[in-house]
Amino acid sequence: MRIRKERIPAIEYMRGISMLGVVGIHVGSQYLVNNPTPNLQLLALYEIVTRFSVPIFFFISAFGLFYNLDLKEKFSYKAFMKRRFKTVLIPYLVWSIFYIAHYTLTHHTLILLHPLNLIGILFFGMACYQLYFMVLLIWFYALMPLWIFMVKRMNLCLFVILFVAQMAFDYYSSFIMNPYGIQNEFIKSIFVYRLNYWVVHYVFIFVLGGYIAVHYDRFKLFMQEKLNQIRIFGLISLIGMVGYYYYCIYVNDCSPEAAINTAHQLSPAGLVYTLGATIFLFAEFQYGVLSRIGTGAFSILGRHSYFVYLAHPVAITYLALFMAKFNIVMTAVHSMIFYVAVVGFTLIAAIVIRKLSAEKWPIINELTIGIYKKK
Repeated sequence: MRIRKERIPAIEYMRGISMLGVVGIHVGSQYLVNNPTPNLQLLALYEIVTRFSVPIFFFISAFGLFYNLDLKEKFSYKAFMKRRFKTVLIPYLVWSIFYIAHYTLTHHTLILLHPLNLIGILFFGMACYQLYFMVLLIWFYALMPLWIFMVKRMNLCLFVILFVAQMAFDYYSSFIMNPYGIQNEFIKSIFVYRLNYWVVHYVFIFVLGGYIAVHYDRFKLFMQEKLNQIRIFGLISLIGMVGYYYYCIYVNDCSPEAAINTAHQLSPAGLVYTLGATIFLFAEFQYGVLSRIGTGAFSILGRHSYFVYLAHPVAITYLALFMAKFNIVMTAVHSMIFYVAVVGFTLIAAIVIRKLSAEKWPIINELTIGIYKKK
């Protein structure tokens, strides 16, 4: 009989704050598009400080998988994929169909319903801009035996090598690779949409999450003993990330949009920041100031983060339409109100639907967030 492991609230809190970061990135895009002279500091908060969000989701996913996995037992790939099919693939298909139907109806076009278009949309996760994460997650699940092999053999030296290799690959993929000259449209699509399904872009953070889960007792001691050093490293990585953004604007004379597209999570500064923010948030939620304040709010955010992540583009779309209808300019203040409204509406919807589904129609939770009633 397997011993039930301790619950780790810090992971749930990290999930909640990462969800807030993802919404911030997408609200920042609205702010940038609808304001020709955006506040650069607010834009940095929306688009740069939040860049840890997507990578941390992969860290959390790997941590959850390996924390509940006994590496001494034989791994059942079939049983593993069957569970993931229910928790991720079905919600992915349901939300993809929802967004395809929504955009087909609102744009009054049938082009999305063409069979070849549907295959491409589903394969690359293009039904809506946030769904690529689920495609990457499905690929991570499909390659689980490889991650088990790696986690079993990792050590500090190999992690350094992996980090350097990750930085080199991500730099090449982000700043050097140019597939737009490829003539064959199919081959071209394979490379153009690589960020939507090439898991190699996030291998380091995923394997790190798995390794820390397996060696969690040692990691707890590390966080306790090195909390101040972790804080310093997190702060330095944040300064480096934000500094790179301002360097792009003031030294390289980039537009705000170009600076954002340069100082992202796959840039060298972004990778260091991802590592710094991940370890900092884990340690801070476990033993620092954040472990003592706001835990109730972060718990609610973490519990409903999956639904909010999947549904928030709906709120963004209709709130933007509302602002356009009444000629409300997307000023800095209005963008912050917009952000709070997006989070608030989707969070309320998540709570109501979760409760309604639990009491009357459990199939809603099953289809939308992959949660099934315990037998």
